[in-house]
Order: sequence, then structure tokens, then C-alpha cells
Amino acid sequence: MSAGIIDIGQTFRQYANFRIFQRPFRMSGGTRTDQGVSGGTPVLFNMGMIAPASTSAATVPRSVRLGYGLGSLCTGTFSTVPGLLLLYYMTDVLAVPAWIAGLVVFLPKAWDLIINPYVGQRSDRTVSRFGARRPWLLLGALTLPVTFALTFVGPPLTGMPAALYVGVMFLLTATAYAFFEVPYKAMPAEMTEDYHERSSLLQWRMVFLGVAILVSGALAPTITRVEDPGGSAGGYRLMGVIVGLLLLAGMLGCFFGTARAPVVYRTEAEPSLRRQIAVARGSRPFLTLLGLSCAQMFAVGVMLAGAPYLAAYVLGDPEATTTLFLCLVGPVLLTMPLWVWLSKRLEKRGAMLWSCALFGGGALGMIPASHFGSLQVHLWVVVVGVGYAGLQLMQVSMLSDVIAHDSLTTGKRRAGVFTGLWTACETVTMAFGAMALSWVLGLAGFVESSGSAVVAQPQSAVEAVRSGVTALPAVFTALSAVLTIVYPLNAAVLEEAHGIAEAREKRRERPAPEEGHGSGQAAT
Repeated sequence: MSAGIIDIGQTFRQYANFRIFQRPFRMSGGTRTDQGVSGGTPVLFNMGMIAPASTSAATVPRSVRLGYGLGSLCTGTFSTVPGLLLLYYMTDVLAVPAWIAGLVVFLPKAWDLIINPYVGQRSDRTVSRFGARRPWLLLGALTLPVTFALTFVGPPLTGMPAALYVGVMFLLTATAYAFFEVPYKAMPAEMTEDYHERSSLLQWRMVFLGVAILVSGALAPTITRVEDPGGSAGGYRLMGVIVGLLLLAGMLGCFFGTARAPVVYRTEAEPSLRRQIAVARGSRPFLTLLGLSCAQMFAVGVMLAGAPYLAAYVLGDPEATTTLFLCLVGPVLLTMPLWVWLSKRLEKRGAMLWSCALFGGGALGMIPASHFGSLQVHLWVVVVGVGYAGLQLMQVSMLSDVIAHDSLTTGKRRAGVFTGLWTACETVTMAFGAMALSWVLGLAGFVESSGSAVVAQPQSAVEAVRSGVTALPAVFTALSAVLTIVYPLNAAVLEEAHGIAEAREKRRERPAPEEGHGSGQAAT
């Protein structure tokens, strides 16, 4: 493990000095869409990249890219607002003890380990006039906005009764989110077979994701302070309703916008959910990617949950939560084209390593900066934001490659299972990060409250906030970098998988020899 950490710098130089030698490779055959089968198109494969040689029938239409991207208004908002505000809402508005509040955040997310694979399996088997995935998008759109709003629009409770109510509503919200998110993440691998076409498609997703995080991360804390600068129960209720409407807009936009989405392959689903999960667990690319993603999502979960505490108790300005978020997600919108270019120039593993370096290094830089003032902290958060943009894009792009590789090598349709397990582990580890922070705060003597004023905390709690939001994410980001080094998929491996798939199709299309043909020739 320590040797792997030492080799990170060498790997950076290896990818930076890598030279791409092109060699053309022409694919024949057709591309399956919802309307039928169109002719094949030349595709240029490189040792270091794969890109279309010409306009392809497999290219996803711009309108579909836009519609698919709108779905990230849901994913970005839901991954941001509860992770940012729910823990703080319970400890500083509902007077729930920190360690109990952490459990309330975590346990509904642990339910994802059950519901997400189930939704993935059911969506794989779904047959309807809307396709396999889109009926689930609609179901999520009709349920998630309501349950999310009710999580904050509740009876005037405090302490344990408030924790129980929020826990039940958040469990229902997590279930509704699974209905949408699991099939949503399965769609890119089914829209195109091209390695970098998926990165381009997912660039649209990441732009909308950045917008969603920017809007929800800045807007939600601001709304909670409409009645009082420190936040109030009434402000949180208003925030729940407004964010619910934002979720509804993005989810319905995705459902209608993906009506013309191409489907480049459609094979039969596995008959057994247990068998599907076993196959997913037996995939080395999936397990490696899942491990590095979980480490990163734990770091993000800690940082998200700790942002309001950092603003209130370290910087002494609760309103700084909004500006910290602007510094975090602003680079997502500005640097996404750079990360797409780097993923082609350095391969996705190289781009992921640079993302880890910026995210983890920025988090460590916040430790001394927090002693000098708010401006220095905000500057380091910008560095974290640049790394965060790369982490997000590389994760979803590499997941699509894993799904495509599995389909090419097995000929089976298991996208829903992979994305179901992925989404479950992603959300659980983010919630575990928030719970870990809450336990650190509880052990440090954090004092919960039900008023709008910021309560004076012991110095031990302040230092726990400082180290928890900075050093802890940096450690787990370094772990994810080690796992990135051993991630096995790249363009060459996927090219080989395409060859396996073509050979399998040729064997299926080869006509069987006529009975008696050989013996007849011998008699002649």
C-alpha cells in the first residue's frame, strides 16, 4: 500500500509523457435505435483514445443530451442539500444530539443497499412503450419532490420526536430517489458504444450537475435565513418546498427530453437478482472503481456536512456557507472542458489522479488557512472545487466504461444492476461521512440547540470541525488515488472487448452446415 502511494508521482509523469500512436480500426455492422437498425460507421481507435472518425448514427442527438442533462438538476440538488443542511438542521434547529442526528442521516441511506439493486433489476426487465428506464424516471418525478418537501415541512417537534419524524420522511425520500437515479445512471452506456462519446454525453450531465449544485447549494442556505440570519424552522420549511419544485422541474424535463434517446444494444436481463449481484461483485473493474469512488464520496460527505459548521464555528460567519459553495462548484462549470480534454490526453486514470491531487491538496491547504481568515479558506476551496469537478466527471465516465465492457464481453444487459449497486454504495458512503463527522463532534463535546443564534462551542468542538472538514477528506482522497492506479480499464482494453463482441456476433450469424453434406461429398 505504501509503495502504491510512493508511485503516485511516477504515475503522474508516466501519463504526462504518454504519446498516442494512432492505428485505424473499422467497425462494421449496425447501430440499434428505438426506430430500428441503421448502417455501421467507421470508428477510429487509438492506443490512448477512441474517437469517432466521422459523424456517426450512434451519436446522441443534442436534444437528448440536453434532456439527459436536465436529470442532473435532481441528482445534483439531492446530493447537495440533505448532505449540506440536514445534519446542521437537526443539531442547530431541532436540538437533536449530534450522534443521533448522524444516525438519522445514515440509516435511510443504508436502505439504498436494498432498494437500489432491486430498482436496477426491475428496470432491466421493464418493457413498455416508454422503454426500460423512462417509466422509472416518471415514478421518481411523481414521488421525490413531495417526500423531500415533507422532510422539512413537518410538525413543530424537537429532540428525539423530531429525529424520528425526519428519519421516517428521509427514508421515503431515499426510496423515491432510487426510482429515478438508478435507471438514470444506466442510460449513458445504452445510448452509445463509443468510449469518448460517453465522456462528451456525460459532460452535459456534469454541466447541469454543476448548475444544480451551484443553485441549490447557494439558494437553500440563503432561504433558511429569510426569517433569521442564523436560520429558523420556518426558513427550512420554505426551503423544502422551493427545492422540491426544483427537483420536479429537472426530473420531468429529463423524462420528456430523453424520449428520442438511442439504444445501441438491448440484451436479455439475468433471471436472478442474486446472480446479478454475484456477477457484479465478481467484476474487478467494477469493484476497483466502486472502492475508489466510495473513498471519494466519503470525503465529499464529510466536507458537505461540515461546511455549515466550518462557516459558523471556525469562520464565525454562518452566511459564509453560501460563499463556500460558490467557490466549490464554480470551478465545475469552468473546468469541465479541461477535464474532458485531460481524459483524452492522459487517459481517464491520469485525469482522475490529478483530480485527487487537487481535491486532497486543497483540503489540506485549508488547515493553516483557517487560522488566517475567511479569504484564505475560500481560495483553497476553489482548488478543492477544481479537483471535485474532475472527480465527478471521471467517476461517471469510468462507470459507463465498466458497464459497456461487461456488456461487450458477456452479451448480457446488466447496466441496471451495476448502477443500482453503485448508487447505493455512493449514497451510503456519503451519509457515512456525515455520520462520522457527527460522532467526531459528539466526542468533542458539541452542544446542540433549538434557537436561531449560534451557540458558543468548546474549543475541542471547534478543533474537531476544523480537522474533520479538512484532514479527514484528504486522507480518504489519497486512498482513492491508490485504487485509481490499479483500475484495469482503458481504451485498449475496451477495444479488445469490442473485438470479442464482434467475434461472438459472427459466430451467431454463421450458418450451420447442412446435414449430410460432408458424407455426400465423400460418397461422390
